[in-house]
Amino acid sequence: MKTIKGPALFLAQFAGDEAPFNSWDAITKWAADVGYVGVQVPSWDGRLFDLDKAASSKDYCDEIAGVARQNGVEITELSTHLQGQLVAVHPVYDEMMDGFAAPEVHGNPKKRQEWAVDQVKKALTASKHLGHTAQATFSGALAWPFLYPFPQRPAGLVEAAFDELAKRWTPILDHAEEMGVNLCYEIHPSEDLHDGVTFEMFLERTGNHARANMLYDPSHYVLQCLDYLDNIDIYKDRIGMFHVKDAEFNPTGRQGVYSGYQNWVDRAGRFRSLGDGQVDFAAVFSKMAANDFDGWAVVEWECCLKHPEDGAREGAQFVSDHIIRVTERAFDDFADAGTDDAANRRILGLGG
Repeated sequence: MKTIKGPALFLAQFAGDEAPFNSWDAITKWAADVGYVGVQVPSWDGRLFDLDKAASSKDYCDEIAGVARQNGVEITELSTHLQGQLVAVHPVYDEMMDGFAAPEVHGNPKKRQEWAVDQVKKALTASKHLGHTAQATFSGALAWPFLYPFPQRPAGLVEAAFDELAKRWTPILDHAEEMGVNLCYEIHPSEDLHDGVTFEMFLERTGNHARANMLYDPSHYVLQCLDYLDNIDIYKDRIGMFHVKDAEFNPTGRQGVYSGYQNWVDRAGRFRSLGDGQVDFAAVFSKMAANDFDGWAVVEWECCLKHPEDGAREGAQFVSDHIIRVTERAFDDFADAGTDDAANRRILGLGG
């Protein structure tokens, strides 16, 4: 068994234009001060990280990693959630998704998609420069508008969407193989990869690509009423990253999973700060330890009620309290009888 590393913090929800959240030096000092030993980096946020420079210069990567270490944290992984989302966008979302991309590709879905692919590949190269073996991303979605099976979907529609999704991602996964980095897709509503079934549909179409893995986040499973503990056992060989995020699902006579278009505060399913929701993290961390997950436990703060800085501070302590330092010996080793093959045969009545 292996001990999870952490606590770490995903910086995407904290980066901003005011100190200490507006520069790499300041935000890493702040993260260490509130109890973190690692940070996961949103590769799209130029206030913290220059992706173009990181892809072209190992020296730059060494420099920013050095600043982080000097301030008391490690860089755990890079994230390409926003760029990955743009690898596959259904036209109904074009206008809303433009905000995730560089201004020069707004209004041009083809150029935006090419930009997104280039961004994810650059991040994979930067991940190699940083010595990482995993990178976070979203899959994007072509079939999501057709999630509900009414009006009746034309035969082959979903299959065609997943064929195209795999076609777009396979060259990126091949680049990931060249870089020695696993792409870990966050299994997430609004993505075509939003549960185990859809992940398997994608995986099959990529030829079970070795670099196609999962980012496990139980909060997204709570809101889908999916068994988030069984999921760990099913996909333990494909879970490459772990977001520690809490959620609650409280259906009423008025709303359930779909939550009636309500905002986050008023939804039956909503994200909460660690410890305030319904995820059984004692069981989650136990399964991670039993399954030899040795990556990082990364807090992703998303809460509809609590202030982010309070959530971050409490989250660091919460993860520290849940990480299991695994044992190197069995608890009953003191009673070892010291038997050998011959003794085992005698015990079984098979002779000397």
